[in-house]
Amino acid sequence: MNFKAFNFHPTVAAGAAAAGYETPTPIQTRAIPQVCKGRDVMGLAQTGTGKTAAFVLPILNRLMGSKPGRVRALIVAPTRELAEQIHQAIEVLGRKTRIKSVAVYGGVGINPQIKKLKRADIVVSCPGRLLDHIGRSTVDLSQLEVLVLDEADHMFDMGFIPDIRRILKQLPAKRQTLLFSATMPPEIRRLAGDILKDPTTVQVGITAPADTVSHALYPVAQHLKTALLIKLLGNNNTESVLVFTRTKHRAKSLDKKLASAGYRSASLQGNLSQSRRQAAMDGFRDGTYQILVATDIAARGIDVTRISHVINYDIPSTPDAYIHRIGRTGRATRNGKAFTLVTREDKDMVRAINRVIGSEIEQCTLSTFDYTSPPAPKRENRPQGSGKPQRKSFSINAKRSNTKPRARIFI
Repeated sequence: MNFKAFNFHPTVAAGAAAAGYETPTPIQTRAIPQVCKGRDVMGLAQTGTGKTAAFVLPILNRLMGSKPGRVRALIVAPTRELAEQIHQAIEVLGRKTRIKSVAVYGGVGINPQIKKLKRADIVVSCPGRLLDHIGRSTVDLSQLEVLVLDEADHMFDMGFIPDIRRILKQLPAKRQTLLFSATMPPEIRRLAGDILKDPTTVQVGITAPADTVSHALYPVAQHLKTALLIKLLGNNNTESVLVFTRTKHRAKSLDKKLASAGYRSASLQGNLSQSRRQAAMDGFRDGTYQILVATDIAARGIDVTRISHVINYDIPSTPDAYIHRIGRTGRATRNGKAFTLVTREDKDMVRAINRVIGSEIEQCTLSTFDYTSPPAPKRENRPQGSGKPQRKSFSINAKRSNTKPRARIFI
């Protein structure tokens, strides 16, 4: 099957062809015909499956031949990065049409957005800034025909569901609604039940990572994580590496340490201004930065097909988050690797991730790395005669191999 089978308007088909779209992905094959029929759709698909084009192309096709200059489609995304990514996809796929899209999010001036909203056919927005425009009466959604909620589970994680419900009250009851989510927690299932009318469900590969990704766990003491990370980076043929941390502070600190070690590194975390976030993303995409250190929230919307490695400096808080993180490598038929640094406190989460994966993830050690190095002494005045701090070794249920750099062990 190819994209010609969808019978898009010639200008939409030309835009897809110019963007290199030839064979649709499974989510596109299943969702596009249903969206084109005007059906409400609940799409279950993880990042990297091609879901953006699965709703953008049918929307462009629907808007062809209509009077421009009024908002007929609204796409709501949880983060600025994802909103910008969707907006750029619309511009690329709709380059041969006259359809105008605008990305609306906070962190930047509102007046340029107000001006563009007057001529927009499609609005891609984050919930908070959209509510701001609604409150100012600077966006008219009275003639809206299509609503898309993308990455709905992440919007729940970020506390946006009350905002989404406030937005829904401002929209026409008669509309087509598309909801996409990688997971379906109870809150999102209730939201889908409230807003979707006789929906068709399209589900693609959300229960396990892509088979193009290989996994490995590296047991290590917390204070040795940075040293082991640098060792792993030196021992592997890394092209473009996405490193996940649990906190904004750690992302910033680790970025500085990697830069000091000679790596072209940048961080992506919530304390950055929009211009610096965009510069970090652009630099990661074009290869200026080899490594991007990010938190889960800041990384929403990262879509870089050539990421060779995802490294979890901190283990994610849920198995679903693990699937989301590593879904950013092994894309577009490329092979990818996912490394996770684990401590003794992570045993329960490792077991949960193994259940989701459906097998025991291989756990590895490096024979060239010193796992017994003690933590640096605390910077405090010790009483006279206290002596030097006692060396303490870190022990984890992992076998060391003197002949092979990797050994299969179990937590």
